[in-house]
Amino acid sequence: MTPFNTRILPQSEEFQGQRDGMLSLVDQLQALEQRAATTSARSAARFAKRGALLPRERMARLLDPMRPFLPICNLAGYGMDGGELDKTIPGGSQIAGIGFVGGVRCMVVATDSGINAGALTEAGNQKLMRCQEIALENKLPFVHLVESAGSNLRQYRVEKFVRGGGMFYNLARLSAAGLPVITVVHGSSTAGGAYMPGLSDYVVMVRGQAKAFLAGPPLLKAATGEVATAEELGGTDMHAAISGLAEYVAEDDAHAIALVRDILSLLPWERAAPAADAAPPCLPTEELAGVMVLEHKKPVDMREVIARLVDDSRWMDFKPDYGPATVCGHGRMAGQTVGFISNNGSLDPAGATKAAQFIQLCNQSQTPIVFLQNTTGFIVGRASEEAGMIKHGAKLIQALSNSSVPQITIYCGASFGAGNYGMCGRAFKPRFCFSWPNARTAVMGGEQAATTLEIVERDKAQRKNQAVDEAVLAAQKAETIAHFDKQASAFYTSGHLLDDGVIDPRATRDVLLFALATIDEAQRRQPRAMQFGVARF
Repeated sequence: MTPFNTRILPQSEEFQGQRDGMLSLVDQLQALEQRAATTSARSAARFAKRGALLPRERMARLLDPMRPFLPICNLAGYGMDGGELDKTIPGGSQIAGIGFVGGVRCMVVATDSGINAGALTEAGNQKLMRCQEIALENKLPFVHLVESAGSNLRQYRVEKFVRGGGMFYNLARLSAAGLPVITVVHGSSTAGGAYMPGLSDYVVMVRGQAKAFLAGPPLLKAATGEVATAEELGGTDMHAAISGLAEYVAEDDAHAIALVRDILSLLPWERAAPAADAAPPCLPTEELAGVMVLEHKKPVDMREVIARLVDDSRWMDFKPDYGPATVCGHGRMAGQTVGFISNNGSLDPAGATKAAQFIQLCNQSQTPIVFLQNTTGFIVGRASEEAGMIKHGAKLIQALSNSSVPQITIYCGASFGAGNYGMCGRAFKPRFCFSWPNARTAVMGGEQAATTLEIVERDKAQRKNQAVDEAVLAAQKAETIAHFDKQASAFYTSGHLLDDGVIDPRATRDVLLFALATIDEAQRRQPRAMQFGVARF
């Protein structure tokens, strides 16, 4: 491998403009993340009155200090319900990610009960299920800090109720896979929330605070006429002494979290030593803020991105002169060989064929693949159709769909049309999938969509010998462009859980190193799977 010779001039006006634009988007991202934290923190007085820790305080006490943490679905729910974006609280009322507890790499989820009492939302349900899926695929213990008022009946949707069953299905699968599920009940855990501890392997309940019941006192009275206090119906002492739901009783939140750390310390689980980045890129990762153009019609050499991700900025290009708009090659990250596939334009027949071959070679050598999406899609036109774009594109889809090596996708720029699929978009199940804040995802650009519809309307009018109302067409065109552009935003797509979160481009190497270490650990781990999850007695 040879060092990459950059053509980027960090002091140039163009680079500085791109950097300023990207950092403005990063500021927007951080403001959205802070919005959820600020909203939750407004409940501080209420939590303090009952001697409870805020959800983020619980999470901070649970995680090992000074160890990395990878947030998952940080913008879940943003724009999902069609409300005003400046009032939407992202995060799905769940704080989630992969972190370390007593040196053990775990998936950790905390209900953000500072927001609407932790009531379950559609976005929160999807986020929780995605975290469970990641834990299953990467063989991670699952730690859940629960305090939820159950579903918000004022926002009831039957589809949310039906799909929500997947949360419990996944918990049963985690236990059966030999992956311990450890749950702390910090407060109320009602209805579906009661099955969270019910399907856990180890349950800690906080005395005087935790309540778990299928029907709380109001619903119980409405359904049966029976009257009971919350403590009588599902308090900690009852579950510890009578129902057997709780294995451990904690005196307060801090004690409960200490018990979780004790439980994990006693399990024969591999401890991950802090990783050292021995060979960082020669080209600064900080420059990733200015490398990427923000206008997707402008060309960019994605090797400039790769060179700021790989060890020593060394890179081995694969077939650089064949299908040159498709970039394939090898580099190392913290000493591990990684395959990269990216785009400097549309996917053409030669590029699709090259990428398909490269995927198969990575499978042969068991090399993980990182996809850096920046494509306007599969090339169109008479010449490309005659060259067999469909059949050559199908080769890429076949190779990708049946690839068995771990794949990680980063949306760096454009992700249009079937290029989203061919570059391992969400539907092709990459192990992890993150977006830069400038990324744009759509079946096509808004201008293209609007122009296509305009042509259709004009052809229809011509067939009927009718006059075209230019004002109406102009209004429809503007509406179509706005509709497409709104949904193409990385914040919008991430809010709909079409990725695992939006990240600062400058953190991309750290994110990739963390994800690759998680995958490597999973490949070496052999948990003792069983036919069924551990039943509670």
